[in-house]
Amino acid sequence: MACCSSSSIESCFCCCFLFSLLLLFSSATSTDTIAVNDSVTGNQSITSKDGNFVLGFFTPPGSSSLNYYIGIWYNKISVLTPVWVANRATPVTDPTTSELRISDDGNLVLRVNYSKTILWSTNVTTISSSNSTVAVILDNGNLQLMDGSNSSLIFWQSFDHPTDTWLPGGKLVFNKITKRPQHLTSWKNKVDPSPGIFTYGMDPTGCLQYLILWNMSRICWASGLWDGHEFSSVPEATSNYMYHMQVVNDTDEMYVTYTVDETNYLTSRLVLDYDSGEIQELVWMENLKSWMLIWAQPKSKCSVYGVCGPFGSCTDFRSPFCYCVKGFRIKSQRDWDLGDRSQGCERMTALQCSGLNNNSADSEKDGFFEMTNVRLPDNPFKLTMLRSSQDCELVCLNNCSCNAYSFNSSGCFVWQGELLNLQEESNESDAGTLYLRLAASELPSSESSKKRVVIWVIVGVVPCIIVCLFVVCILILKPGRRRMVQKSEAVQSSLVSFTYNELRIATKNFSDKLGGGGFGSVFKGSLPGSIDIAVKKLEGFYQGEKQFRAEVSTLGAIQHVNLIRLMGFCSQGTKKLLVYEFMSSGSLATQLFHNNSNVLDWNTRYQIAIRTARGLAYLHEQCRDNIIHCDIKPENILLDDALMPKVADFGLAKLFGRNFSKVLTTIRGSRGYLAPEWIEGTPITTKVDVYSYGMMLFEIISGKRNLVCATDSCFEFFPTVATSKLINGDVEGLLDHRLEGEADLGELEVACKLAGWCIQDDESSRPTMSQIVQALEGNLDINIPPIPKFLQDLTDSWPDNINSPGNFSSNQNSNSCASSTSHQINNATT
Repeated sequence: MACCSSSSIESCFCCCFLFSLLLLFSSATSTDTIAVNDSVTGNQSITSKDGNFVLGFFTPPGSSSLNYYIGIWYNKISVLTPVWVANRATPVTDPTTSELRISDDGNLVLRVNYSKTILWSTNVTTISSSNSTVAVILDNGNLQLMDGSNSSLIFWQSFDHPTDTWLPGGKLVFNKITKRPQHLTSWKNKVDPSPGIFTYGMDPTGCLQYLILWNMSRICWASGLWDGHEFSSVPEATSNYMYHMQVVNDTDEMYVTYTVDETNYLTSRLVLDYDSGEIQELVWMENLKSWMLIWAQPKSKCSVYGVCGPFGSCTDFRSPFCYCVKGFRIKSQRDWDLGDRSQGCERMTALQCSGLNNNSADSEKDGFFEMTNVRLPDNPFKLTMLRSSQDCELVCLNNCSCNAYSFNSSGCFVWQGELLNLQEESNESDAGTLYLRLAASELPSSESSKKRVVIWVIVGVVPCIIVCLFVVCILILKPGRRRMVQKSEAVQSSLVSFTYNELRIATKNFSDKLGGGGFGSVFKGSLPGSIDIAVKKLEGFYQGEKQFRAEVSTLGAIQHVNLIRLMGFCSQGTKKLLVYEFMSSGSLATQLFHNNSNVLDWNTRYQIAIRTARGLAYLHEQCRDNIIHCDIKPENILLDDALMPKVADFGLAKLFGRNFSKVLTTIRGSRGYLAPEWIEGTPITTKVDVYSYGMMLFEIISGKRNLVCATDSCFEFFPTVATSKLINGDVEGLLDHRLEGEADLGELEVACKLAGWCIQDDESSRPTMSQIVQALEGNLDINIPPIPKFLQDLTDSWPDNINSPGNFSSNQNSNSCASSTSHQINNATT
């Protein structure tokens, strides 16, 4: 090197050092290929052609151990996210002495400790020429072992051997010849990629459906059979415009594969979760620097078999959803915290195993703790000869291995060994009462104490109870009634704080359910004075008391004729409820899609569109703190007895914080209200509501869901039809056929054009809600909108006379907002 010719030794040393660093950098940033004489070792890696994926050694994020794995992960996102692991059950401790290379027989192998010891191999026996074999990492995340001189000759690929992640372009196959399905297997826990207890794949019996299995033996969830159009239990899986699913069923195999829009949805994946056993669809949110859940099955975590482990109980009503039953503690706190609850819980106090026939002291006797409304554990032993609960208890107590019993009309059931698949607060029809065996010290009171209590009750407490009840009736119940009357009067003018018991009584123990959504279920209730209310029980809400009351106070102050009024709330421990005015005509969805006997006329629909837009414009532009709804759809537009629309559920996305997964699960799939920003990772603005409003406006026009079955083998997305007909001047063909053409054609054309502008890909091309109000009221002229890119992708061919991007142009009586909108829409691109 020229610099080493200098007389300065220090300069020579510096140059040599820099040259060494250059060599190291070159070896660590190799191409996308491992050839016969190449290897990956230490911090070296190979990267796919366009830089989407990397193959190399990694340690799982959050791991405190020095375990290294050969895996594939995303290269262009800031959070290390492995999508495939080779040696998932056999980590290496020193990657500098390990290498991934092509072996003499042409297989890709992982060798350790500078030896020929093979830790992992592709294990292919049909490689024709080992000298020309190469391993290549593709831009879709697939690692292929192929013939370097003939790329069509593929010997092995990682897509055929997935771990816990199903990437776009991959497929999960059932081989009809070998009768073997491919499947995903969850990680053991958050930092351990070794195989966990959950698997997801095609039904091993050969039925065309997907299953989640526990320990490869118990079905946790089934997609339902494929009927030629959809999987019966998850129709949204095939009708989501965000990705495209293909089902293949031929002579040798059947499988499902899916693809996504590479421009917008590249960082999307399906993962089998180690923690809940769910199959989850996740997308990378660049603005949040995190993965966001947008779809998951099963919806109830407690429906997953054994999700909380032995002696663990599950609940869908609070977080965390797993906990140990009374008298038990977590067996391995570290594994539990990492999401591996397979070890479950253990007793805090050992049983004395002293039956009632023994002479041990009363204080040493085991007893039973009553657990009501429980999904009973699996694998009970039925004792048909026992006819009473007392006999059932005696049998269990005298058997040292008996841990619980239950007695009902079907007889006596006892459980020996571990209790698995428990669920308290169960909604299942077969929920019962379980008597859990505990040591005496773990019981609320000993048997002798119970006897003394009984004696005291008989001797002197009963008269006291009678007197107390009388006092309660006079001093408490009547004032309680007066308080409810006072609160009933107060809700007419101010926000009222209710107790949980008051709302339980008002709703008759939450017996009349009106509906449910991403934030919780809604029940009808009634206050004194014949004031009907709708009570929403918030689910999955863990915000602090002070912050909750502050947010609710803000929502209660929002008053607009087209916004549902918040009348009160309840914040009592983990119980959080909101009290709204009751809307007698239900939702717009009910009137549009399910009420064929009294079809909404065009004038009513148009007024609903205008007034809904006014309500949203108020939220976006006139509230002190502008509110983005995040969940606009017909189900959240409620109608009173005069069919006056009011927007519901506004402010709840903010109330729940940045965890929008609850919202997204309700706006996915066939409804298609999800704006592209949610997936692209760009900042969320009020324009996401404009997009959803546009999709809903198409449904108001057509009277049917946007996504409908068009033929026996395909689906038709109504906005594509609407755009095509709009361009060809056939707006009458878009009108709900039940109206028999009875509509103002001018208003119909305005609504169709406006809906097209609302769903533009670029949010800056969409109008604001106040501009939408002006357009619907006739104060803005609207040109034909350009076709959004995602609609073009859904359409095989478009008319040749597609106009160039138009614009809103103002009438003489329009205000200055028109020119602003014109400028925005003129910048739109097709």
